[in-house]
Amino acid sequence: MKILRDSLILTLACLCLPALAAQPRKAAKPKAPVAAAVAPALSADDLIRDAEAAQAKGDHDLALRLAQSAIVADPARPATYTALGDIYAAHGDADFARFYYSQALQIDPADPEATHAMAMLDRGEPQQAAKAGTDTP
Repeated sequence: MKILRDSLILTLACLCLPALAAQPRKAAKPKAPVAAAVAPALSADDLIRDAEAAQAKGDHDLALRLAQSAIVADPARPATYTALGDIYAAHGDADFARFYYSQALQIDPADPEATHAMAMLDRGEPQQAAKAGTDTP
């Protein structure tokens, strides 16, 4: 019974839609301008700062998302990749950290933060590598 009712509804819809589409429409009234309540986009610097703050609070997932967003915001900047590498290094994910540090070094082979962090990873000191990106040389 339900199948019959559903097929009848579908048939009626198919028959009525062409007739409705052929009817002329009234012109839409212009809408009053509405002030956009859109938040301004965050810069890569803002996202990196927020990622570091989330990391300091122990929110690893948020820190990762913010650092990834920083890369999206400015993919040509080595510091965005270094920031993500730092978060991975702080959690002992040396392979991921190494990948992002190497991405930073591909952009700027002389980047001091990525170079120092990579050296710390090579020594087997992922925690020091994570601090390398946030310390001033």
